[in-house]
Amino acid sequence: MTAADEDIGTIPNPRVLDVYRQWWVHDARWYQGVAKRFGPAVANEINAEALRYVAVQIGKRIRRQFSGRPAASREELRRRYDACADWMFPAELRVGGTEVLENGDIELTMRQNFAVTMVRMAGSLDDYDCPCTEIHAGWSEGLGVELNRNCATACLRHGDPACRLLMGIADDPA
Repeated sequence: MTAADEDIGTIPNPRVLDVYRQWWVHDARWYQGVAKRFGPAVANEINAEALRYVAVQIGKRIRRQFSGRPAASREELRRRYDACADWMFPAELRVGGTEVLENGDIELTMRQNFAVTMVRMAGSLDDYDCPCTEIHAGWSEGLGVELNRNCATACLRHGDPACRLLMGIADDPA
């Protein structure tokens, strides 16, 4: 295995990867079609709405794995956000993770993101609005967590070496 292979995680079997590729093509085509017919603002809005819906469902699924109980600590909550990311975006599609900062915020860092790569390849990067904060809001809603901060401090889309997203938790996990 090369260092590049380690950066992108374990590669799935070719059939699974082909399924991913077909969904990537679908995703790119619908986004491009909506952007062409109705403008990129509408395409971005629909994309964010759809991803938030999926994120809420995933957050609920992860919460059910813990019998619906709230996270006992920030560290446990961080692991639940990682589980949401793993469920929604398999490791071979992203390189990143979360950590609990000294102030209690949870920071998600992404050094590689297939969506940004695909949008760049489609020539739509200038008009694309990343839906990351909507995804995190959806995960939080599904997990039963209220955010008091949800923002990007750096973005691959803008040429930063990584996306850095902060989630401030309104209530301290017991």
